[in-house]
Amino acid sequence: MKRYPHTSRILVALDCIVFGFDGSQLKVLLIKRNFAPEKGKWSLLGGFLDHDEDMNDAGNRILYELTGLKNIYFEELKTFSGVNRDKVERTISVCHFALINIHAHNPDAVKSKNAYWYTLQSLPDLIFDHREMVDLALQKLRYKAALHPIGFELLPPQFTLPQLQKLYEAIYNEKLDRRNFSRKIISTHLLIDTGQKNEGGQTKKAILYALDKHKYQKQFNAFHYFISGFGTSA
Repeated sequence: MKRYPHTSRILVALDCIVFGFDGSQLKVLLIKRNFAPEKGKWSLLGGFLDHDEDMNDAGNRILYELTGLKNIYFEELKTFSGVNRDKVERTISVCHFALINIHAHNPDAVKSKNAYWYTLQSLPDLIFDHREMVDLALQKLRYKAALHPIGFELLPPQFTLPQLQKLYEAIYNEKLDRRNFSRKIISTHLLIDTGQKNEGGQTKKAILYALDKHKYQKQFNAFHYFISGFGTSA
């Protein structure tokens, strides 16, 4: 087997910020490491790129092992290549962020990875440059959610407008005007009225909507400007 002439190797890792929404707060899934290095400390979920897979395959594999879910929305964020970011061995990390329905993941899979959900306001200290990754992922999520309908990836199949508004308030950590927000969401024509009403929770008798998946895919890259003041720069 032919190889390029060099005397050292560089590992390629994938680290992923997994966001979930519990109905009131935006959360991040972290693992408490039970392996070296940095055993007993908190980190993002990650893994190394195998020889027989591309980055997309690696992301799907790692996310499935953690959550038990397939077809998760995730996208590449940034490559972290600091020479001394991992003191054990030279490692480049390709950072991604993922959005999941927190109520649909497999809790046994999460438990097996020694993983726990944390709110953004209560994050523990993280190893290496993982806190920088989280901050950058939140910035990117806010930018994209202001323009594109990716926020729906964090919701269950049926939801009310008040629940959707709470999601966006959690993402941006600010209160939104109910009438203005509802008007913008309805004007996208992405919602389907299920004909049912929410009989429980804090939004009793509110209309339950579902996402029109066909229109969602078709309009995914369209600019909707859900939130004023965001989306003017990357």
